[in-house]
Amino acid sequence: MIIMDLDTNNHSVFLLHYHLVLVIKYRREVINADISNRLKEIFEKISPKYNISIEEWEHDNNHVHVLFKAQPNSELSKFINAYKSASSRLIKKNFQR
Repeated sequence: MIIMDLDTNNHSVFLLHYHLVLVIKYRREVINADISNRLKEIFEKISPKYNISIEEWEHDNNHVHVLFKAQPNSELSKFINAYKSASSRLIKKNFQR
């Protein structure tokens, strides 16, 4: 028997996992371990405001895979918009080439 780790609210039981792939414009190969770690830090800083928790993080040279858990009341589009805006601004500021 498989026991799942279900989340609950007052009147619901749920398990919402999402797989997000963020790709660099023109698939440029610019992501290294330092940039990936900084992107993950930004994700972990913004995500609690939207009831989101990170499950797994992997990167390649031109994209990032994020597996995360959310709640039914999480505003995913607003979260992704906030994350992309903040990460773009902070990465450009900290890792200029």
